[in-house]
Amino acid sequence: MRLLFNIVWWVLFGWLVALIFYVLGTVLTLLVVTAPIGLGLMEYGKFLLAPFSREMISEAKFQLDADKNLAWKAYSGVVMIVYVLCAGIWLALGVALSAFAQAITIVGLPNAYVLAKSLGTVFNPVGKKCVSKAVSDELKRRAASQKVDELSLI
Repeated sequence: MRLLFNIVWWVLFGWLVALIFYVLGTVLTLLVVTAPIGLGLMEYGKFLLAPFSREMISEAKFQLDADKNLAWKAYSGVVMIVYVLCAGIWLALGVALSAFAQAITIVGLPNAYVLAKSLGTVFNPVGKKCVSKAVSDELKRRAASQKVDELSLI
């Protein structure tokens, strides 16, 4: 099913959306000042190449950013706030409207689903990582196991 939905995504110009976000991320990364946003949008572009086989996860949620410099984390936070206030709200609104427009048609439902589930990444791409479904499922399983261990100690 994932392969079929990925093909429908590509046929309905999902590749173009992926290309736009990847190029935008590349430009923002090259500007250096907006590098945290650019890196996140490049990850989002990779996600959009096969959205039914991958997931976007937050590095902080799964402690994947433990090796990052504290100054980089602080700078990323400041840049993220500026991005959300200046562009994130508008990009997320545009993607939400696009998802709504595609949801009206039956053929566009898979695309609407992809856009709707990735609204959080469009709104705030800083600190997000594109991983395969298997990796995402394993990270969620480990987090749940850790939560169970914490609850059993109480």
